[in-house]
Amino acid sequence: MMHLMLMHGYLCWGILLGHPFVSGLSLGSGQHRGRGSGTEDWSSDFGSALRNGSETSIYKHVKRSGFSSQPNNSVSCEDLEGVGSFNTTCLLNSNFQLNSDLYIYGTGNLEILPHVSIECPIQGCIIVFNMSGNVNVGQHATISAGSIIFSAANLTLESNSSINSTSLGGPPPSQTSGTPVGYDGAGGGHGGRGASCLKNNVTKFWGGDVYAWSSLSEPWSYGSKGGGTSAEKPFGGNGGGRVKLLVKDILYLNGSITAEGGDGGQKGGGGSGGSIFVHAVKLKGYGRISAAGGRGWGGGGGGRISLDCYSIQEDVKVTVHGGMSIGCPRNSGAAGTYFNADLLSLRVGNDNVTTETETPLLDFPTTPLWSHVFVENNAKVLVPLLWTRIQVRGQISLYCGGTIVFGLSEYPVSEFELVAEELLMSDSIIKVFGAFRVAIKMLLMWNSKIEIDGGGNTVVTASVLEVRNLVVLREYSVISSNANLGVYGQGLLKLSGRGDAIQGQRLSLSLFYNITVGQGSLLQAPLDDDGSRSLVTNSLCESQTCPVDLITPPDDCHVNYTLSFSLQVSKPILTRFVGLQLCRI
Repeated sequence: MMHLMLMHGYLCWGILLGHPFVSGLSLGSGQHRGRGSGTEDWSSDFGSALRNGSETSIYKHVKRSGFSSQPNNSVSCEDLEGVGSFNTTCLLNSNFQLNSDLYIYGTGNLEILPHVSIECPIQGCIIVFNMSGNVNVGQHATISAGSIIFSAANLTLESNSSINSTSLGGPPPSQTSGTPVGYDGAGGGHGGRGASCLKNNVTKFWGGDVYAWSSLSEPWSYGSKGGGTSAEKPFGGNGGGRVKLLVKDILYLNGSITAEGGDGGQKGGGGSGGSIFVHAVKLKGYGRISAAGGRGWGGGGGGRISLDCYSIQEDVKVTVHGGMSIGCPRNSGAAGTYFNADLLSLRVGNDNVTTETETPLLDFPTTPLWSHVFVENNAKVLVPLLWTRIQVRGQISLYCGGTIVFGLSEYPVSEFELVAEELLMSDSIIKVFGAFRVAIKMLLMWNSKIEIDGGGNTVVTASVLEVRNLVVLREYSVISSNANLGVYGQGLLKLSGRGDAIQGQRLSLSLFYNITVGQGSLLQAPLDDDGSRSLVTNSLCESQTCPVDLITPPDDCHVNYTLSFSLQVSKPILTRFVGLQLCRI
């Protein structure tokens, strides 16, 4: 006979357990670097984790045999048919199918033996292991629920073990639009947008939108459901769940930690990935951490992962790619976000899953500044807010099909700023709708493009790239603007060879120590189209006199687009033109 045991909510636990419970929390308080050593932070972590997204304050534990009655209403090792005690060492060797939340507390060690399964297959169900000692999850063992929290001195996940909240997410935060509206079978959104296969012009349509940007350093939101295709099937795959691992020392990961979106099939969109947060001094192993979007008619967007670890072994695979779209295979869900909370670096990667759906990045912090931003492996990032400044202490890197789009094509009226030490681009694209102001030390481009569309307006007319030390374009790399463009520097500007180009409506290259233009390279102003040429030449061609600035050029090397020149090269100490194609009016 199955027996039912009721336990009061988390706030009641503190009252019932009193001082022993508080002292137990204080044993683990050191597990959060930089958050103080008091018990308040530790208890608030668990309090918020248990309350957020929970639909009830009563915990029910269902097992195959009766629970023993305990005066403090806690679950003992014996209650779970284990051997030992949670305050010394407990060995769990029985499978459990729960129908509601489970909370385990102890000052000792916990070992979940191989092939043991502890599951609560209910959306939003919570399982918490709060242990002061070490926790070991054996080979092929599984912990599965909507929200899973582990705290331990050390945590080991052996080979093929899993902590799994895939497709078990509860409701996403209120007033968010992660679940798409309508019956188009679009994917759910979270860290990245869900894909929509409704229109041919997929770049202007998407499924569920993103949310929880402000908490990406410590994410704790459920993923969203995908859209349905009919009133009979209003939703697609479920959103991913939440996983939080708080480890005082070392996390050995040889299994998997997943919070992926659910599969929507051909009649529903994929759910979006959920949230995973890991705090540890060291993360070791060869396992996998994934908050990928779910597959569906339109793929779900990736979720959010944050790792707060001083040391991360490279063999650990971290993925937040979007889910595959059955209805439009070239347009999968957008990538989610992977944040390194120790280094303060953001990585948006789509694991070479092709997509036209974007991952919006909103306001960037100024205190402290992030160190690096990486966009890679066919991820497509959008910076939608007008007059946005992206500033980091180190690199902004785009690799392997990565794309950043600044602004909206319908409103090219803003100015965007990018400030960093280095801008590195390989097989990638930056598109700007408006004006672009860049302040960096180094720009390296390999088979990449920076395309600036001024939209023909008079509000923002000039883009300026100030690169203090080094600019190198190689393998058909192009910087182009259909408006005015200035490139400044104090070091080397090099266009290496065939296909490399800098083009603008008006173009100014100023203050470089050395300008080298290789064979087959191109400096061009104005552009080739008739409209561009006429805009620059009409006023001059109608004049019967030679402009004074052509006879006596000014000494000022700053951009001055009132002059007659369409192409200016000012004050280089050394200039080499090897097979240069020089296009001018």
